[in-house]
Amino acid sequence: MIDLRSDTVTQPTDGMRQAMVQAPVGDDVLGDDPTVNALEAYVAELLGKEAAVYMPSGTMTNQVALRSHTQPGDEILLESEAHIYYYEGGGPAALSGVSCRLLPGDGGAFTAAEVERHLRPVDPHFPRARLVCVENTHNRSGGRIFPLETIREIAQVCQQHDLQLHMDGARFWNACIATGISESVYAEPFDTLSVCFSKGLGAPVGSALVGSAEQMVKARRFRKMFGGGMRQAGMIAAGALYALQYQRDRLAEDHENAQRLARGLQGMKGVVIDPATVETNIVNFEVPGQPAAEVVKELAQQGVAVLATGPQRIRAVTNLMVTRGQVDQAVEAIAQTVGGTVPAFR
Repeated sequence: MIDLRSDTVTQPTDGMRQAMVQAPVGDDVLGDDPTVNALEAYVAELLGKEAAVYMPSGTMTNQVALRSHTQPGDEILLESEAHIYYYEGGGPAALSGVSCRLLPGDGGAFTAAEVERHLRPVDPHFPRARLVCVENTHNRSGGRIFPLETIREIAQVCQQHDLQLHMDGARFWNACIATGISESVYAEPFDTLSVCFSKGLGAPVGSALVGSAEQMVKARRFRKMFGGGMRQAGMIAAGALYALQYQRDRLAEDHENAQRLARGLQGMKGVVIDPATVETNIVNFEVPGQPAAEVVKELAQQGVAVLATGPQRIRAVTNLMVTRGQVDQAVEAIAQTVGGTVPAFR
């Protein structure tokens, strides 16, 4: 199976498995796991922040960040199709008691002017805005990159209005590789960042929340409250540490394969796609007049796994488990399924 459903399907490499087997472990909740401690120190230094907390998932790191920045009854501002709002089970309301002020976005990005326009007056009738959330790269827009200059402008507005700034960086590493901007420079405007190890990097489990030492003390409390305290977590943290140290640069291969897939689909009968929107490793395309769910089923029968993300929209995500040759095979399978012809893009 050529699995293009997500970069979450990646599996540990042989070197990563060996690192996991050999990892020294302890009780992470008691602060005794040396491998978890090493991972947290490494990612904090990489992003230029004081501290980090390792957690089971990016949803947890995002939700812990919201809880540590806000009080029930507050409001957060984020893009209308942000993962925190769209895919995290209503967590902002259920876990933090906050409401979401949704901002219009272009490719998942919004402007500082939009933030200012959506801030409510200080009035007892309105919730108090406390936090702005940025997603980089933006999942539902197809892995689009949030420009650093725009982020800096948003950070200035946050400072003016006493707002905190958080990044959902589930695919932050992809944004850094694609732009050539260092992790610490990209992270500098943010109070907290969530970064994931189990997508393109290929680690089996986990994300980290990164920020100031004071903020991470709060985060540990809420991690425990939300059920995310782990014990001998060094066995999985070792995979994340190995991924950070040895598998970041190879994300460029996923980006190249995504571009190859997009070029292969461009001009294909029965497919609508704009390769210019493919900035990292996610390829969204439309199949007008055909139910996406049915196309997905037919592709699975041909050995290609993708996801339907709308009535006529399909998502394919290049990843560690997919080779350039398999991308070409996927193009041929899509052409056969939707009744098109394979362009001579090789």
